Amino acid sequence: MVSVVLESAIQNVPVRRGKVRDVYDFGEQLLFVATDRISAFDYILPTGIPRKGEVLTALSRFWFDRLDVAHHLISADLSGIPIPESAKEELAGRSMVVRRTDVVPIECVVRGYLSGSGWGEYQKHGTVCGITLPTGLVESDQLPEPIFTPATKAEEGHDENISFEQMVAEIGEDLASRLRDLSISIYQQGADYARTRGIIIADTKFEFGLLDGEIILIDEVMTPDSSRFWPEETWSPGGAQYSFDKQFVRDWLLQSGWDRNSPPPELPDEIVEKTTARYIEAFETLTGIAFAGAG
Repeated sequence: MVSVVLESAIQNVPVRRGKVRDVYDFGEQLLFVATDRISAFDYILPTGIPRKGEVLTALSRFWFDRLDVAHHLISADLSGIPIPESAKEELAGRSMVVRRTDVVPIECVVRGYLSGSGWGEYQKHGTVCGITLPTGLVESDQLPEPIFTPATKAEEGHDENISFEQMVAEIGEDLASRLRDLSISIYQQGADYARTRGIIIADTKFEFGLLDGEIILIDEVMTPDSSRFWPEETWSPGGAQYSFDKQFVRDWLLQSGWDRNSPPPELPDEIVEKTTARYIEAFETLTGIAFAGAG
């Protein structure tokens, strides 16, 4: 695993480990490493998904280059980072050198379609994260317009949905409003482009930081880990959709008999292989570029 290589090669560099990423601190610059770990239902699964970290990195770089928004990416070139060459070889394709920012402690979620936890809440209350929606919608329906549904950030456990008013109380009205409007704008840019590639981005989440007073898009951007991707040609409201994201893994776990209160089971080889294939398919479909990974 990548983390083992770095632990032996960069023993004195501070590191913060998230569910998927390891972030190494080099002062004004950070090294973001996307591992092959995969999480579901608040657990990091014991089985990794080969090449997943490379896909997440390549797709994030694609969006950073394409979107009209300030972002934290400096380079994918690790030559200026003071780590051994052996570590650089191991990290190639799954790492980004990024600017340090003051991270805003809010997940900025945008939903364009009715799915996941939003569909569950709508069935009970006619709302999604407290936002009242029209009656008569069915699962996977497109919403009249994208909605902004913030959440608290959690390194471990589950992010918790909050109201916009709670977000205002946490970070102030001006910043909350700017983040809401920017999140919807970025989502719309991405969703409009994705439709030209035959992909529906049903929902996604963004993270932001502040650098010298400027809002900076950080972390990953519209990847299969942070978004729901549906093929437009098979989209049919009224039920769950074929998905390019990790819903495939979630579905297997739900059918496995696991109680979701104990350590999760190992994923079968077939599920691992199919999940890798879906991640790569998502990248190639969205970008029109053959996935080369570290090469």
